[in-house]
Amino acid sequence: MKRFASRRLASCLTLAAAASILALGTTLPACAAWEPVRPVEFIVPAGTGGGADQMARTIQGIITKHNLMKQPLVVINKSGGAGGEGFLDVKTANNNPHKIIITLSNLFTTPLATGIPFNWKDMTPVAMLALDEFVLWVNADKPYKTVKEYIEAVKAAPPGSIKMGGTGSKQEDQIITVAMEKAIGSKFTYIPYKGGGEVAVQLVGGHVDSTVNNPIEAVAQWRGGKVRPLCVFDSKVMAYDEPVADGKAWKDIPTCKSQGLDIEYVMLRGIFMSPKATKDQIEYYVELFKKVRATPEWQDLMKSGAFNTTFMTGGDYAGWVGTEEKRHETLMKEAGFLASN
Repeated sequence: MKRFASRRLASCLTLAAAASILALGTTLPACAAWEPVRPVEFIVPAGTGGGADQMARTIQGIITKHNLMKQPLVVINKSGGAGGEGFLDVKTANNNPHKIIITLSNLFTTPLATGIPFNWKDMTPVAMLALDEFVLWVNADKPYKTVKEYIEAVKAAPPGSIKMGGTGSKQEDQIITVAMEKAIGSKFTYIPYKGGGEVAVQLVGGHVDSTVNNPIEAVAQWRGGKVRPLCVFDSKVMAYDEPVADGKAWKDIPTCKSQGLDIEYVMLRGIFMSPKATKDQIEYYVELFKKVRATPEWQDLMKSGAFNTTFMTGGDYAGWVGTEEKRHETLMKEAGFLASN
């Protein structure tokens, strides 16, 4: 990288000398900043059909449609080991700016639960794109239409007979499920699946009784009248007021806390890149994702998935991630999910 920087500096100096000789008083052309010179791998540390996968493929489509990169962006799912496969791939890609990864909360939960030699500091933070919500969903054929009715049904059922479907084991969905068990005072049978898309299908098919899927993972089934949202696990209702299904908007879904289920949880949707990235390389991707976020397609994704659109870069982003790491360590410890337990 030092050799590359020296060459670029020498080239800039040559341009400067030529400009001063040939065009005194004219504006000096800016030296080209770093940009990819070959296809960029966009790693998804989760299965297909889930929220991270959908967001990554939407980003890929936006970049292609609006010609935001000269090189192609190639989405690659590496879900093995609860996403550990993807994280270790990026961790070992020192000085390779042609590999980026979209993260979710398994950025924290996977190393804590498995003990794999990985920490988010092994990668380079680029940007928080958004925060994702979690919603308590039930099959639309179920009789309960409120959180109160759902809790009453769970309490009345034999312990373990109510099945909760979720993505992965000892990850976000199961963390919320354990918190619900403690809040309700009853036991679920948690059934893990590879991704949120599969979780939604299992709920529609009646193979599980409820899920805590992200909005984007179940919005199609809600529109189709197959599932029903009961509450959102956030401190405030979602901001979107356009009707989605049954004349209801995302903002019409109450918070779980307001319905007697005192649990809050939101999830990161952010970008990291390989270790030892240079300032120019980081800035390239920050600017790229700013352009992505400015497109109508991104705005449509935010609305359809009811995302919290918070955007962070630099020290603010790294600080937020550090705080979330500590919070997840506490949550995982309370749930008995730490590898050392």
